[in-house]
Amino acid sequence: MTLNGVHVPLITPFDEAGAVDLGVLEELAYEVLSAGAAGLVALGTTAEATTLSANERHQVLEVLTGVCGRRAVPLLVGANTAEELQALAARRSVVAALCLVPSFVRPGEDGVVAHFDALAAASPVPLVVYHVPHRTGQDLSTGAVRRLAAIDAVIGIKYAPGAIDGDAVDLLTDPPQGFSVLAGTDELLAPMLALGAHGAILASAHVATAQFLALVAAFQAGQADQARPLGHQLRRLSAALFAEPNPAVIKGVLHAQGRIPTPGVRLPLLPAAAASIDAAVRHLGVTTAGRYATA
Repeated sequence: MTLNGVHVPLITPFDEAGAVDLGVLEELAYEVLSAGAAGLVALGTTAEATTLSANERHQVLEVLTGVCGRRAVPLLVGANTAEELQALAARRSVVAALCLVPSFVRPGEDGVVAHFDALAAASPVPLVVYHVPHRTGQDLSTGAVRRLAAIDAVIGIKYAPGAIDGDAVDLLTDPPQGFSVLAGTDELLAPMLALGAHGAILASAHVATAQFLALVAAFQAGQADQARPLGHQLRRLSAALFAEPNPAVIKGVLHAQGRIPTPGVRLPLLPAAAASIDAAVRHLGVTTAGRYATA
């Protein structure tokens, strides 16, 4: 299985009482899919999954498996333990689990490979490695990524480095056969696509969805000259959307657009400042006013 295109890791909308608004979640899912997103990600970092109760996580998954089943698109689900993985067995819309490289403990590359080998043995669905070293504290060399790709059930990686370095170039110059490299750092989307990324897991694509899809399509069609100006615009938009801890600004923008009932987040996150939301809305206006607005 190869994962391509833009997959949107959905936020979790909260109502005025602070409860999960499942109806709005369903509407958001249909909106981004109607705009052309290749698939969805449930219960990722952007969803504030660690702040949700077990029942809330179950409800979110019920909604999103239903949407993806009706639209016949793939659903990835954040899952990091054997128990969480095994709970996905009966959900036909789930094509893979998004599994975080172990955080905080910094087990080393051998430990990371052993960890994913064990998860793969326990999982009823394929795995996508979530490599985000600025969150986990664990770096992975290209060699380690290739070792992970050699595990039968590991089909791809959400690759979210802080910068494009030699390892990223090496990986994308010669990616493992049948292994999807998905850009995971929103501001680095354009250079990752230029190097050959298969697609992205992109929180910024909650807004300007069509423009992000146009950027991916342009690079995949070899139209780098046409894609470059849009890539610059979208990089500035992503920077504004990530000016405060994710997903606070994204929620603020969605609320300003009238798409979610509140911009609320759960502790330890705080709502985004009005100035950050206003700045992102201004960048969004510039991006969607250009030639790619209906792409």
